[in-house]
Amino acid sequence: MEKKQQFKSLRPFIGARNFNESCNFYKDLGFNETILSKNLNVFKVNDKLSFYLQKAFVKDWVENTMLFLEVDNIEDYLSKLQTKQLIKKYPKVKLSKIVENDWGKEFFLHDPSGILWHIGCFY
Repeated sequence: MEKKQQFKSLRPFIGARNFNESCNFYKDLGFNETILSKNLNVFKVNDKLSFYLQKAFVKDWVENTMLFLEVDNIEDYLSKLQTKQLIKKYPKVKLSKIVENDWGKEFFLHDPSGILWHIGCFY
């Protein structure tokens, strides 16, 4: 019988218009940064929640990148982000209000490069 492979993590690669600014932004969000090279860092919350940030900007790619982050308490997380004053600190960042969908709630966060984060919780 064939042994079933156990997946350990999923780490997307995203780009950055301004690499240093994006690194600071993700640290402000609460991710832990590990520098891998001068052009690549990994940002982690734990061993299963992480992504690679590249010092690379391809407009169509970056501006069409979307990530979904599931949280257990959307109201608390939005409140936490609002207290960080991200919109004032990073002029290109956008943060929406919570919207209700038939599947759950979400809000939207655009990072300094234009990457769209859907942050939500399921009913």
